[in-house]
Amino acid sequence: MAAASEGRSPLTSEMRSPMPLLYRRHSSGEIRNLTSISSSLLPAFGTVVGDGTLNLRRFVLAPYDRRYRIWQTFLVVLVVYSAWASTFELAFRKTSTGALMPIDLVVDAFFAVDIILTFFVAYLDKSTYLLVDDHKKIALRYISHLWFPMDVASTLPFQTLYRLFTGKMHKGDVFGFLNLLRLWRLRRVSEFFSRLEKDTRFSYFWTRYCKLICVTLFAVHTAGCFYYWLAIHYRVADNTWIGAQVPEFEDRSVWLGYTYSMYWAIVTLTTTGYGDLHAENTGEKVFSIFYMLFNIGLTAYLIGNMTNLVVHSSVRTFAMRDAIHEILRYASKNRLPEGLKEQMLAHVTLKFKTAELQQEEVLEDLPKAIRSGIAQHLFRTTVENSYLFKGVSEDFIVQLVPEMKAEYFPPKVDIVIQNEIPTDFYIIVSGAVDVISNKNGMEQFLSRLGSPDVFGEIGVIFNTPQPFTVRTKRLSQVIRISHNHFKQLVQPLMEDGKTIISNLLQHLKDLKKEELEEMPFVTELLGESKPEARNTQISPKSEQGLILPNIINIRSTEKRNPGKTGQPTEEPQNGEGPSQEATRNPKVYTTDMLPIRVILHGHHPDIKQKLENGGKLAHLPNSIEELLSLAEKKLGKRGTTILMADGSQVEDINALRDNDHLYIF
Repeated sequence: MAAASEGRSPLTSEMRSPMPLLYRRHSSGEIRNLTSISSSLLPAFGTVVGDGTLNLRRFVLAPYDRRYRIWQTFLVVLVVYSAWASTFELAFRKTSTGALMPIDLVVDAFFAVDIILTFFVAYLDKSTYLLVDDHKKIALRYISHLWFPMDVASTLPFQTLYRLFTGKMHKGDVFGFLNLLRLWRLRRVSEFFSRLEKDTRFSYFWTRYCKLICVTLFAVHTAGCFYYWLAIHYRVADNTWIGAQVPEFEDRSVWLGYTYSMYWAIVTLTTTGYGDLHAENTGEKVFSIFYMLFNIGLTAYLIGNMTNLVVHSSVRTFAMRDAIHEILRYASKNRLPEGLKEQMLAHVTLKFKTAELQQEEVLEDLPKAIRSGIAQHLFRTTVENSYLFKGVSEDFIVQLVPEMKAEYFPPKVDIVIQNEIPTDFYIIVSGAVDVISNKNGMEQFLSRLGSPDVFGEIGVIFNTPQPFTVRTKRLSQVIRISHNHFKQLVQPLMEDGKTIISNLLQHLKDLKKEELEEMPFVTELLGESKPEARNTQISPKSEQGLILPNIINIRSTEKRNPGKTGQPTEEPQNGEGPSQEATRNPKVYTTDMLPIRVILHGHHPDIKQKLENGGKLAHLPNSIEELLSLAEKKLGKRGTTILMADGSQVEDINALRDNDHLYIF
């Protein structure tokens, strides 16, 4: 016993967490689809879940065991028969003692086995959300609830037991009504359909549709059988709804009476009302009244569910049509050119067609690790093959890829427009784009890019207006990363920043002459900078001339004497020299891959300025004094105090971040 207890899970023998079984690969209790599991079987927050298999006691089954689920599904088929036979045998008594009796006994035997089996199925404790596998607790719970007496009452063959004890065959209706207790089993059908509706392996539409058909057929069958039962128990057979049409109907075929009953029930349900079968006495009229009132609710239930299923399948189509109509109205009202209107329509249409592929709302609900894994699987190879990121570290790629967003663009749509402010750059996953230059209103084709080429990176890295227009040639999928995210990733990784700059400069050297002519600052840069492999050095002249403003400000105070190799010397402390920190440190690197952009205002933050038009955008300089001088040039007046939008005073230039609003007065 001691050895057995040592080999058990840390959980007690009476309570087992249900989750470990969900991850078993080769168990008979394996769950292949988590959506088929009830939420009540999942552990509560804070529950300690051990790894490994679920060690229940001997002869105890988990409620979601595959074998037990197959047994439950088999019982659902038997429940369908029981629901049909219970009311049928009440209306047509001859069948209850004839051909259907052996079948009833076999079905009842299966449900008797299920009662015994229930004593060996673990249950979930609602207070701890752990499986209880103690036999005594399972039995006590089952017996003390309503389920046990109702299961027993719906399983006992009362008529057969009466015949065994008395030796007589009772022909009254008492056993027919006792057989109606079998309808208690219908709860299994409801649970079965609820499980199917949550199971993604089955179509929700067809599952719901089958459920509605079953509900309708059961209602029609039950109403028809009770209506026939009223007819055979009325004192004057000819003064009944069926006796008026079929004389001596009690002596006719059972199936003839069942056909008439179903015909009346369906005609009444559909409110057709032919009038050939109608109530003849008071009892039948009262029953017809209640049945028609019930039909009002049933019809509303059926129509509501069917409408919901149909509308749900076409809601995206309605949304797309509404979006297209809105675009057409907007374009007509603002008199947009035909080409621009076509681009808008193509973009909206493609957005709806690719919604299943993007599923941004689905990804947003997933944990960050799963989203990262998806992005790495889809786009990592493309990013690694792009020229800009060749040779960068593994850490940089792992951080970069999850920050990228995938987008689709239809043909002949401008992704990047020449001279626009750079906000993102793109990598082509599939498709093709044309690089176009606009000169004096004329478009000039420069080159064509495909996967895994990069575009928009020149404007982002150099922080200059985009030099070219990039237009899709055909349906294209691209991944993009924003200016801010790229900057935040590169700043702490200096070596990767140097590699990216080296790759960029090498790419610029390989550009066509026509493309370089559109970027005169690049031509000057290539003439002055001589990047070495993995170690890019930007000349001071380039920095001073703002040809490559603050892309990578790698300064080293390590000046080596020709005669004393490896001995650092101090640089002159002038405006172009290193900072005091660099002087104290023999080798200081300042990594600022992209400049910080701030918005300057010439008034107190509490004062609203209507004529200011949002402030002046500027690159953040290296000191407070330089910032005040820059503000004087931008705003036309000299200030002495710098405040943030919340009124706090700026004393350290390094505390500022991108897109901060600075109020200088």
